[in-house]
Amino acid sequence: MCQNPNPRSGPNPDPSTSSSICSTTPAAEEQRRRGDFTKQALVQDLARRLSAADLSARVQAAREVRKFARASAKSRSSFAVASVVQPLIAMLPSPDHDAQEAALLALLNLAVRNEGNKDKIVKSGAVPHLVELLRTGKNNLRELATAAVLTLSASTPNRPTIATSGAVPLLVQILTAGSIQGRVDAVTALYNLSSCEDITNFTLPSEAVKPLLTLLNDSKKYSKFAEKTTSLLEILARSEEGRNLISNFGGGILSLVDTIEEGSFLSAEYAVGVLLSLCNNCREKCRELILKEGPIPGLLLLTAEGTKKARERAHDLLNLLRDDSKKKRVASKELEILVYDIATRVDGPVKAAATAKRIMEDMARRGKELSATKLHSKGCH
Repeated sequence: MCQNPNPRSGPNPDPSTSSSICSTTPAAEEQRRRGDFTKQALVQDLARRLSAADLSARVQAAREVRKFARASAKSRSSFAVASVVQPLIAMLPSPDHDAQEAALLALLNLAVRNEGNKDKIVKSGAVPHLVELLRTGKNNLRELATAAVLTLSASTPNRPTIATSGAVPLLVQILTAGSIQGRVDAVTALYNLSSCEDITNFTLPSEAVKPLLTLLNDSKKYSKFAEKTTSLLEILARSEEGRNLISNFGGGILSLVDTIEEGSFLSAEYAVGVLLSLCNNCREKCRELILKEGPIPGLLLLTAEGTKKARERAHDLLNLLRDDSKKKRVASKELEILVYDIATRVDGPVKAAATAKRIMEDMARRGKELSATKLHSKGCH
């Protein structure tokens, strides 16, 4: 509730009219102007101290910027001016640990939940210094730099700059050796960068496979984090080395199968994409590895209620899994029983027969399309 500008002049106005009175009285307008002047003076004072010769003065000023930025969204906008942001960035390569930490924390708090500030910080040249901190900083500075890269990469215009800066392999190192929070931040930052439409062939070092599968195994399969992790694994499955590491990682395929069964529609789509890539490129080896983990029920369920891309991928993978090494089909009666059971769980017993029939017809259609594609491919070669 707005306060009476002059408490000694009488009682507060009626609450139903107080906001309009406060916004129009000369006293309220004067108070607002004083507040703006005070904040402007404070920004100027901090900018002066951030450029001082005395390092301790600069560190203290950076800590105050952090404090004010944490206070409110309006404060974040007020303090994100060039005279404040640029000196903070200039402190990042300082040999003094406290100066680096204070500058990082101030920039982080200026960037949080403010897209304009994120863009200002990147355009002011922060990224190369953050990359250097990822490469050489002590543990807590590397973690803070990871958090900063994550925050800045949340803004789409910043992604090409960060993705081409050399940050990606360093974030993968954080996946391997960072704290839990550092690894979580690195996954999200890499996911943001992988979504950059301006980079058509985003690649990840294969060293990311093991830590990502470990994180997926330990995470809740329906979480947003699992979606990001499986999305990155799908990118890694595009390379032969990535596929080999995924298929050879103990419990890796089981984690992907669990994600198909328990994950969100999006994480299931990515997970089945990984398995489909394995089976398409190394079928003799991977078919048995995948079948051993019991993926059929989850895949059948996905054909009935997944995303469009997930349904198509599940159909394709089922057709690849149905053939054994001698090209024999799984007994159709057994498959029909399994499909009917899945259809009952999805649509109930009344509609189960119709749903099961549709699933079987879709599987047959996708099988024919897959065979035609393979024949056409062979003809082209």
